[in-house]
Amino acid sequence: MAKIKVTHACQACGAQYPKWAGQCLGCGAWNSIVEEITQIESSRRQGFSGQEPAMTPMQQVTLDAEEARLASGLKELDRVLGGGLVIGSAVLIGGDPGIGKSTLLLQTLAHLSRELKVLYVTGEESLQQVTLRARRLGLPENNLLLLTDTNVERIIKCMQKEKPAVVVVDSIQTMHTDLLQSAPGAVGQVRESAAQLTAYAKQTNTALFLVGHVTKEGTLAGPRVLEHMVDCVLYFEGEQDSRYRVIRAVKNRFGAVNELGIFAMTDKGLREVNNPSAIFLSRYNNPVAGSVIMATREGSRPLLVEVQALVDQSHMGNPRRVCVGLDTQRLAMLLAVLHRHSGIVTYDQDVFVNVVGGVRITETGADLALLLAVLSSLRNRPIPQDMLIFGEVGLAGEIRPVQGGQERLREAAKQGFKRAIIPKTNAPKEKVGEMEIFAVQTLSQAIDTMLSESLKKNEQTEENVQ
Repeated sequence: MAKIKVTHACQACGAQYPKWAGQCLGCGAWNSIVEEITQIESSRRQGFSGQEPAMTPMQQVTLDAEEARLASGLKELDRVLGGGLVIGSAVLIGGDPGIGKSTLLLQTLAHLSRELKVLYVTGEESLQQVTLRARRLGLPENNLLLLTDTNVERIIKCMQKEKPAVVVVDSIQTMHTDLLQSAPGAVGQVRESAAQLTAYAKQTNTALFLVGHVTKEGTLAGPRVLEHMVDCVLYFEGEQDSRYRVIRAVKNRFGAVNELGIFAMTDKGLREVNNPSAIFLSRYNNPVAGSVIMATREGSRPLLVEVQALVDQSHMGNPRRVCVGLDTQRLAMLLAVLHRHSGIVTYDQDVFVNVVGGVRITETGADLALLLAVLSSLRNRPIPQDMLIFGEVGLAGEIRPVQGGQERLREAAKQGFKRAIIPKTNAPKEKVGEMEIFAVQTLSQAIDTMLSESLKKNEQTEENVQ
């Protein structure tokens, strides 16, 4: 049997050293040298089954459609996973402390325990703490197995004995392997622990959840290779003072990327939101300047969100450009397009933009809604509350089409919207509900349409008052 050989390698250039050093002599990088295993026991190379791996022709691989995915009991989580939990998959879920990661996974295991053997491995809490949470949430306790340990080898032996179908490891940063001497949470420990657990899941068709810590920048702690090892990477987002939580898929081998799941935190745990568009829309008694409703597309689902803009006279040498939920650099570019092709000046104004509800919009379909919200605040011209706006704005001032225009319009019609300013290429061939569609090709046409509809709405309001 081969001995275990551990070296220290630089993550920047690959240079190897017999012991740890603060700086790499090859490339000069600091704190880039970590422990790595270059040779391990030959028995481990045979896999957890103890047999040599064998090649299998693809046509001989059997697939069972009924057992391909498992329902987690939360429809929003199943949507993010691509339709359910895939057998033999490894899912990494990260988020801020206290956001609800452990609660979500405990609810999932409690639902799956009715038909399957499940195991919850915790390295941060005691068995009593996990049990208290389950009882507070009113979850069934009969078939839910618990394990408190941080040693990967002992955990895998326990899983080989009990053979659970679904396993949750909370969290991967607390795990360690005997093959390395570094402390739990180190780069080498996280990588090797995740590699062993993922290999076991693949060879035994066990569905695996790994809980990951995040850094102060909001990214998953540990090596970047951790995200490459797993099949699905989920981020749990949300403000601590808000009852709503958003789970986003940034990597998914079995479904759409950027799929969103919306949850509400209650005293009985997380509950899925059936109509997520309604929670991101503010209802005003009267139209408010700077508020625009747009339809974004996250994964396979259209979502209506409110974009707010505030434009005010700047008293500084460099006017501020602040975005919450949107890209600040793209805002600066769009303001330049607004000036160049419409003659609207904002270089002496502070511009603040916010997406209501804490949603992050990464697609370009928010360009037109963003510019019209800025113009509405600048001119103090409220946009009608029943108007929907979406479209990408090019540098030449053209309005470019976006993906899934028909689905966005149908979602807006379902929510009661009567008018929409959209790209001409996205104009539907048939009427969508009772919506009046304004298809535009340039930014100037969109601005003229918005101002005319705003004026028309104000005149109707004044007539009703009289």
